[in-house]
Amino acid sequence: MDGRAHSAQVSKAKSRRAPVTVPHWPGAGSRWPRTLRRWGMTLVNLNVPRGAGASAVALFLLATVSYGVVRGEHGGDLAANVQDVCDATANAFGFRISEVALAGEHELPRQRILDIAGITANSSLVFLDAAQTRARLVGNPWIAEATVLKLYPGRLRIEIKERKPFALWQKDGRVNLIADDGTVLETFVPERYASLPMVVGVGAERAAPGLVAMLQRFPSIASQVQASVLVAERRWTLHLKNGIEVLLPQDAPDRALANLVDLAQSKQLLTRDITAVDLRLADRVYVRQSDAAFAVRDAAVKAAEKARKKAAGKGGEA
Repeated sequence: MDGRAHSAQVSKAKSRRAPVTVPHWPGAGSRWPRTLRRWGMTLVNLNVPRGAGASAVALFLLATVSYGVVRGEHGGDLAANVQDVCDATANAFGFRISEVALAGEHELPRQRILDIAGITANSSLVFLDAAQTRARLVGNPWIAEATVLKLYPGRLRIEIKERKPFALWQKDGRVNLIADDGTVLETFVPERYASLPMVVGVGAERAAPGLVAMLQRFPSIASQVQASVLVAERRWTLHLKNGIEVLLPQDAPDRALANLVDLAQSKQLLTRDITAVDLRLADRVYVRQSDAAFAVRDAAVKAAEKARKKAAGKGGEA
């Protein structure tokens, strides 16, 4: 009997929690040590749930990875990896983009449009952001407008409106291919566009549509223009293929071109040995001769003057 009682007491003693020893806090009379004792007792007696340690470790690792991503500027890589995981999950449930219908493409090939839109063989329809895809498309200079339509479970329709090559624009020695709104489509000139009108100078890319429309009304002049230079963003100087420069006025340049057409037909002005035709004044036309033509004319004038003096001398002797 005594043995059983002794065993019960031992078992009860083992099951009872060991008393907690509170550490000695120096300066017990002050306020801060009392606060620290209360916090210390709270931490000692804290009943931590099972599994909380693993969760804390996971959170710590997540925070560490996030910090590394931010510090290492790998946010884009992380977002791409997350996107891949989401797409793979959606594709497993049958939401893979199985068909892409394109409309409106002429200059851009199909694969380039898909690359611009960010659509790959692994893209899913569920996690495709239509607004973001459209923003990528219109961010390309060739694409003026775009519509993106998702048709579940796996069809995507993209409609675009492309800008058309309009002219060549030279600035700072570089020639660009531009649209009629001045947008630079390419920073080089594909061979098939080499015959487009050439405009030169600051602001010429925006003023080009007005110039081209005006020249179309004077085809005999337009066919001879090699390049058009915008001077001080106010007026044009036309450089003809035969080397003649035509200086147009800022106001009423179409009237000056009509006058030039008349002179070219009646006086054969543009076939003469000249270097420039100045049409900036409404009531007169100035012509600058070439050096060779000037030398010939100067020699002719001197010879005529010499002959006149000689004739005058002979008349005096008589």
